Amino acid sequence: MSTDRLTPHPSPLTHVDIAIVGGGPVGASLAVALEGSGLSVAVLEARSTLEAPDPRALALSQGTRLILERLGAWAKLADKATPIETIHVSQRGGLGRAELTAADAGVPALGYVAEYGDLYAALATRLVDCGATVLTGARVTGVHTTSGYGAVNFQRDGADHLLTARLVVLSEGGKSLPADLRRDKDYGQSALVCAVATERPHDRRAYERFTPEGPIALLPLGGDYALVWTTPNDRVEARLALSDADFLARLQAAFGDRQGRFLATGPRSAFPLKLSLAASSGSPRCLRIGNAAHVLHPVAGQGFNLGVRDAWKLAEAILDTPREHLGEADLARHYSQARRFDVVGGSLMTDILVESFSNDHFLMKHARGAALAVLDLAPPIKNLFARKMMFGAQAW
Repeated sequence: MSTDRLTPHPSPLTHVDIAIVGGGPVGASLAVALEGSGLSVAVLEARSTLEAPDPRALALSQGTRLILERLGAWAKLADKATPIETIHVSQRGGLGRAELTAADAGVPALGYVAEYGDLYAALATRLVDCGATVLTGARVTGVHTTSGYGAVNFQRDGADHLLTARLVVLSEGGKSLPADLRRDKDYGQSALVCAVATERPHDRRAYERFTPEGPIALLPLGGDYALVWTTPNDRVEARLALSDADFLARLQAAFGDRQGRFLATGPRSAFPLKLSLAASSGSPRCLRIGNAAHVLHPVAGQGFNLGVRDAWKLAEAILDTPREHLGEADLARHYSQARRFDVVGGSLMTDILVESFSNDHFLMKHARGAALAVLDLAPPIKNLFARKMMFGAQAW
């Protein structure tokens, strides 16, 4: 993808209605959602091109699929995404399990699994054509606000630039969450991720297997599974250094044989797990979405989907606001209220799952087993839980 198409104005912009810092999937979703609004939108992306060949797996909820359809991006991704028709939830060493199915929930799929690079390519294609000015190779060095505008300092092509905007939206990920503007919870865990092949075909079935160390997720992707294995930090390096045979044997012992034998593994990597929630930025002219606002544990696959809903709801709030009032307190208040229940509910649900299932306490084990059994035997509760995973707060 040529960067020439991404800079339709030969000279740097000096002022826009909306400046989006970060052109990843969430920032791109916001820009595309504002297509046709008549607002001037600039996206500042640090990468030199809108390309990110990245095999990491993302779990996309049914709600995210609907948003991507509205953005015109799903058609470019559909053939590369693997549907999840069944989710099997269980705990190692204890009774109780629950099975969620798309048929019971009345949807074609509970969710989808796609590689990050494929998702980004689909959204980047739409971003190029949506009318926003996309400045690649723009390294943001500072953001500040006044009563009348937000200002973004950035470096591009070896020169310093300043862009002012009625509203600045930070969407460049967790790195934009300074310690004094966030509340952190360190789980002492990391997610070990890789692709694995199993003896039995996945048949579009995903697994969430809780162990005393933390959850193990298997997500169907193509013909294999994407593995997300929660691992205590003090064991990560040793687990990464295992031979393939030893790694597969450890995984087999932790997960069990529901998929038969684990046959092969791809390259492994790991990243730390935490809960981070941003406090107010202090100005209604600077709002945060996606990982710039909240970073969640990957259990139940809520984090990215929460960010996409951020982008969609912020676009709705912007479109409901007259241009001259963009960046004022009413817009920030409206957006905050619209997202509070979803963000708090999603972060609380993932935190409770991690804390209540990542232990081997005797009484907790039996309580978890009972909870899973009740969930499986009570279709209204099970379907409500499935809809929460698919649609967030709108499920309620």
